[in-house]
Amino acid sequence: MRVKRIVANIETQRIEEARSFYRDVLGLEPLMDHGWIATYGSGERMGVQISFASQGGSQTPTPDLSIEVDDVDEAHERMKEAGFAIEYGPVDEPWGVRRFYVRDPFGKLVNIVAHLSE
Repeated sequence: MRVKRIVANIETQRIEEARSFYRDVLGLEPLMDHGWIATYGSGERMGVQISFASQGGSQTPTPDLSIEVDDVDEAHERMKEAGFAIEYGPVDEPWGVRRFYVRDPFGKLVNIVAHLSE
């Protein structure tokens, strides 16, 4: 047996609000929409990962989600332009990532991150 995919599920009655944050700003594609559930993703192959943490690093709160992007500064600008609340960063962390924290429409703390070595 092998795990093929892990999907984060966020409970909300305001599913349509995901569109602006996850599709319009982050550029994820709508993969499924049944009205009661909408799934966004990428055509690129994504690795299967799940993390467990006592804090978010640098004494920050543990984020609900981490989303890796290729350009943190562009993602940061797009989030600000769209009016989403930036709560931390952007900052280069000592473990080799550049990141910022933002709240999605459902109040979830999202870590937007890129590896500095890439």
